[in-house]
Amino acid sequence: METEAETGIACDDEFIFRSKLPDICIPTHLPLHSYCFQNFLQFKHRPCLINTKTNQTFTYADVQLIAAKVASALNDLGVRQGHVIMLLLQNCPEFVFSFLGASSLGVIVTTANPFYTVAEVEKQATASNTTLIITHESLLEKVKDFARDNNVKLVLIDDDEATLPQEDIMSNFVRFSDLMKAEKNNIPPVTISTEDVVAMPYSSGTTGLPKGVMLTHKGLVTNVAQLVDGENPNLYLEKEDVIACVCPLFHSYSLFTILLCGLRVGAAILIIPKFEIATMLELVQKHNVTVAPFVPPILLAIVNYPNLQQYDVSSIRMIMCGAAPLRKELEDAVKAKLPNASLAQAYGMTEAGPAVAMSLAFAKEACEVKSGACGSIVRNAEMKIVDPETGISLARNQAGEICVRGNQIMKGYVNDSEATKRTIDERGWLHTGDIGYVDDDEELFIVDRLKEVIKYKGFQVAPAELEALLLSHPSISDAAVLPMKDEVAGEAPVAFVVKSEGFNISEDQIMEYISEKVVYYKRIKRVFFVGSIPRSPSGKILRKDLRARLPNE
Repeated sequence: METEAETGIACDDEFIFRSKLPDICIPTHLPLHSYCFQNFLQFKHRPCLINTKTNQTFTYADVQLIAAKVASALNDLGVRQGHVIMLLLQNCPEFVFSFLGASSLGVIVTTANPFYTVAEVEKQATASNTTLIITHESLLEKVKDFARDNNVKLVLIDDDEATLPQEDIMSNFVRFSDLMKAEKNNIPPVTISTEDVVAMPYSSGTTGLPKGVMLTHKGLVTNVAQLVDGENPNLYLEKEDVIACVCPLFHSYSLFTILLCGLRVGAAILIIPKFEIATMLELVQKHNVTVAPFVPPILLAIVNYPNLQQYDVSSIRMIMCGAAPLRKELEDAVKAKLPNASLAQAYGMTEAGPAVAMSLAFAKEACEVKSGACGSIVRNAEMKIVDPETGISLARNQAGEICVRGNQIMKGYVNDSEATKRTIDERGWLHTGDIGYVDDDEELFIVDRLKEVIKYKGFQVAPAELEALLLSHPSISDAAVLPMKDEVAGEAPVAFVVKSEGFNISEDQIMEYISEKVVYYKRIKRVFFVGSIPRSPSGKILRKDLRARLPNE
């Protein structure tokens, strides 16, 4: 049942923005795994996971059965409701089996980047109170000492390229293949509250060190439903779709948009362990991929790949870009290279559900959207834009901090009530730390991140604006803008620049180029040439790494 909802209404002296799509009834009484498989009988014999590493396909019936066996085996290993297990995994079917099995036991999953250093893995495992780690055999060196010293059990996935030395066999070590042989009926009765935490990814939020984000069954069910449920879904996925899963599942963008949304609709999920442009294009062609949730670096690799025409990628009907902003020049280039696909952006934050806004270009009844927009607020949720200094909510076309409210937002940060209070206010609004505005057509545009705004003599300078201008110069292939301390102005914008191959440009030429295009207080004061701009796996600029290179910082 769908109900009409107003958009952009003023109530209690606040401007509240809502989706153009009507609200829907969401089964928030269901735990996450039950919700994902609620329509199981409709597609139990259809492909669910396609493992591109082994060419093995698992049907929905297979996945449900193996997940139950894994849950039973985890119980045999002493994992209990409320315990935390860590998935230190590349994209693989075992990630899915483990996540769903843990959910059915009332166990919490924390996901970690397999490229983390030993210290980073240990820090997250300690902070999350991890009791069991599931990882690849090739990553044993990163976890074996911590596991031994802290009585943490290890489950290892066999790797073709790794052979486990005999001296590494430990009493707390089990092979994942053994978990898959367990009796499926050895699962204790568990009463799961939908307020219970099911996933705990780590995020720095708006500021500070990484913190455990407590996402509940109710929150994730709500967020998935906000996108793919209803008569006119905001994100129209069908059971016939094949979704490319090349973005890492340990990241909330992929875990949510690809895995959970894909499972809910009965689509086939193409598991690609790592990104390599030629291999990915070959897989798109071989498996007739229809939905491609990508990030900007992948799109950049596609448009720059000289042999793109050798592959038939015409099956792609939808390209979703998330996790980092998509600049207009790249957007136009992708549309020129892949004219059959609908390309648009989504916006989210781990703490916010994670999905906050989704382009209505992806709706069943699709709408025309503007270039640069990152979607409209999801249904069954509220958004407001507030002045960062006064906290007053702003009307359309006025930039401020994006705040969101609804059942989908996080429960809070684990063991950090102060950080939770700084992020979620007493009225339930989650403050994203991102600056944006809603236009007359209810589309959201991101201007920048609040903490990254540069204050030059009190004037606000948005790094994203200057970065877009820098990237429009043919001699510049990548760039990042940061504030540098200035005795007179307080802060001044400076740029880290990567020169395009075969081009040469000086610091003075860059500063002159920008000064011709912006007001005086936005002019770049220094340029630092670098070999590359450090970025996260999702494509976001690692500004802290660059800030450390600044003089006197």
